[in-house]
Amino acid sequence: MRLISKLVSYLFHPIFLPLAGTISYFLITPKYTTIELQSGNILPVFILTIIIPILSFFILKNIGVVSSVFLTKPEERRYPLMINLILLLMILLKVIPDNYTIELYFFFLGLIAATSTCLFLLLIRFKTSLHMMGMGSILMFLIALSFHFERNIVIAISFMMFASGMVATARLYLKAHSRAELLIGFLVGMISQLLTIKFWL
Repeated sequence: MRLISKLVSYLFHPIFLPLAGTISYFLITPKYTTIELQSGNILPVFILTIIIPILSFFILKNIGVVSSVFLTKPEERRYPLMINLILLLMILLKVIPDNYTIELYFFFLGLIAATSTCLFLLLIRFKTSLHMMGMGSILMFLIALSFHFERNIVIAISFMMFASGMVATARLYLKAHSRAELLIGFLVGMISQLLTIKFWL
């Protein structure tokens, strides 16, 4: 069970959230999008939210700031969250064209709000579950896209609900978070996306 819990934690690591949301958008949207537009969004998101954070993690680990990819101690989370916030702002300002992919633009705006909230809670010594923040964000984004484009993606939404339960169970089993930390993380992710919906739904 411990091995499965670790596998689930790796597969649904929050580092993959921005890329998952970007790919989901292009799979669901009925708008015509050229390969150039898709690659012009997906590739920079991949580099800025996966490659650079991984490199940053190894640098922070080598200088003794972090010890694990799961950032188990609250004090280990400060710099990775700050780096992630800066990278998300770069995507919002330089990568996502808000005049066309407005839904994706506000998805990243919601991620910035969620990350900022987690960073604020960290300052008051509350360790929010970043895994559940990610699951809440992508779940609400999929639900909003389903309504917005009137697409039946109930299977994808159901899978994300099931996956959210798996992630919460795995994190509890590994004693990585309390129930309150998991619940707050999930609500932060969902509410951050929910607050942006009125601008594009």
